[in-house]
Amino acid sequence: MTNRLFQGVIHQMKDTVDRTIGVIDENGVIISCSELVKIGETRPGVRDESMYSSSSEGYCKGGNTYHPIGYGAKAEYIVFVEGEDKMAEVLCKTLSISLLNIKNLYDEKYDKGSFIKNIILDNILPSDIYLKSKELHFNTEESRVVFLVKFHGKTDMMPFEMLQNMFPDKTHDYIISVGDRDIVLVKDVKAGAESKEMEKIATKIADTLNTEFYSKVSIGISTVVDNIKDLARAYKEAQVALDVGKVFETEKSILSYENLGIGRLIYQLPTTLCEMFLQEVFKKGSLESLDHETLMTIQCFFENNLNVSETSRKLFVHRNTLVYRLEKIRKMTGLDLREFEHAITFKVALMVKKYLSTKPAKY
Repeated sequence: MTNRLFQGVIHQMKDTVDRTIGVIDENGVIISCSELVKIGETRPGVRDESMYSSSSEGYCKGGNTYHPIGYGAKAEYIVFVEGEDKMAEVLCKTLSISLLNIKNLYDEKYDKGSFIKNIILDNILPSDIYLKSKELHFNTEESRVVFLVKFHGKTDMMPFEMLQNMFPDKTHDYIISVGDRDIVLVKDVKAGAESKEMEKIATKIADTLNTEFYSKVSIGISTVVDNIKDLARAYKEAQVALDVGKVFETEKSILSYENLGIGRLIYQLPTTLCEMFLQEVFKKGSLESLDHETLMTIQCFFENNLNVSETSRKLFVHRNTLVYRLEKIRKMTGLDLREFEHAITFKVALMVKKYLSTKPAKY
């Protein structure tokens, strides 16, 4: 379709420009030209990145002037004009800018990837989604999941093409850049797909990127949505998964919205309400008075399902020593961790405290 778009513009300019003009694709093949007999010819070497990626002026070779349509990794096509003079340079650059703008407008109107990006970023009215879906012959009822891949640290380039190679089915999987360090994968899945399957896909992505780019990534996974209009919500879920993970699951790099548990609820509470909760649950200063050893004991007790014998074994302490520590905690905080309701309250309070430490209340 892009070939026809370029050819249409070049055909209209044929009588205005008394030179041969055309466009070359990523394989060095002429896909559009004012001289139709040249379409299909190959021009070796013109896509040598060293010739143009660092320059905005184009270059001359073999009696023609060349200029990329776009720059760097985004330069999928090259425009050429017959001649190596100043006029050829001006025509080439002008044609490059014109074709780039036309292509961008065309992609925005007809490209499914651009359509998906507008949906997840809330750049399209809900009433227009179905109209556009019909225009693009887009299936609105497929089951889909949003993966938000966030890169940490410095990288020379965004491994956009690698993700495209991992998910080459462009009719069902969409790779979208949404920021300097964020890439979104919107993927079709089977109806009823479980979160474990999504986590396997995310693990494969993380392992591949780490191996190829030595880049650490975090991946947020949304729930499965069955309607295209819900993709915006799914994208927000993937964002929340990463945000909550930074607070409560710092050791994890792959976070599923479905498995955030109570951390998801706490993250969405106003900080003033969280402060009030802590003040009501604990005596003044009692939570802050717990030392590191005591907090480690509490954590181990929770990890072993409030089992005194198992916890004392894991901590390498006598059972009576653990009972003494738990009694000390009861006296300090008023909560007996051996009682389920008190343990739940204490666990939630610790999570709220951790949340407030990363997002202090505003007064």
